[in-house]
Amino acid sequence: MNKTLQVRELEAEFHTPRGVVRALHGVSFEVQDNEIVGIVGESGSGKSTVVRSITKLLMPPGKVSAGNIDFSGRSLLDLPEREMRRIRGKEIGFIAQNPFSALNPVTRIEKQFAHIAKAHGVKVDASERSRALQLLESTGVRDPERVMRGYAHELSGGMAQRVVIAMALYLNPQLVIADEPTTALDLTVQRQVLDTLRRLTVGSGRSMLIVTHDLGVVASYCNRVLVMYRGNIVEQGLVDDVFVRPQHPYTISLLNSVVRPEDEMQYVPESAGGPDSAEPETPDPSEAQLSEARRS
Repeated sequence: MNKTLQVRELEAEFHTPRGVVRALHGVSFEVQDNEIVGIVGESGSGKSTVVRSITKLLMPPGKVSAGNIDFSGRSLLDLPEREMRRIRGKEIGFIAQNPFSALNPVTRIEKQFAHIAKAHGVKVDASERSRALQLLESTGVRDPERVMRGYAHELSGGMAQRVVIAMALYLNPQLVIADEPTTALDLTVQRQVLDTLRRLTVGSGRSMLIVTHDLGVVASYCNRVLVMYRGNIVEQGLVDDVFVRPQHPYTISLLNSVVRPEDEMQYVPESAGGPDSAEPETPDPSEAQLSEARRS
């Protein structure tokens, strides 16, 4: 199987008044053709830094300090910004965490689609408008004609995210990067949006790299998973292998943090010294953990 994306020994750092903070420590992974790869880990583990480094959207004081990012045979870190602008949107689609930050509040949705087309040398005509309407409809947008004529503030969170997904897929990119695309949505809308993303990416031969806190999302939608902790990938592999037979203590802790219906709540009296007074027993990972993650 061909590799859409290869990241090798990627390092990133942030320059602060108190000194240099290393955010990524030799991160290496790959994304195959027609594959969904999930990145999980706690806040501050480096997930968003990875995807923004790939798209060269890591803003100062952050910068990539070492490594290589190969996309379809090209080293992205060696490309000038003008060439990266041609790749972003056309070959790599990006879905931001907050859809309203990605949409222009004072420009009609129709014009925003047109701006994307013009930026990549695509002629804006009736056929392109029709294709945008079809994309909106395929993402589950009700009355796409009305949405095209409207503004971002007239949309709900779920509808705005669907519009952003349609824009990310508008020029048929080979790779879609989604940075926690459902964080601000309720559970039902999350599932609808993720179902749409999977159908429109892998169903069309694309690959996707998705950042999420939700282990259930990874279990249900991803082929492989990368577990990040303190700027390192501490474990990676097929979802079933990692979730059923985790090897790293941090991965085991993540899986054990999933609340299961059969778990009993335990009251710890204040006199006992709090939850840090004793080391909890770590149950062995099992098939039930994977099933529960998928249901969550």
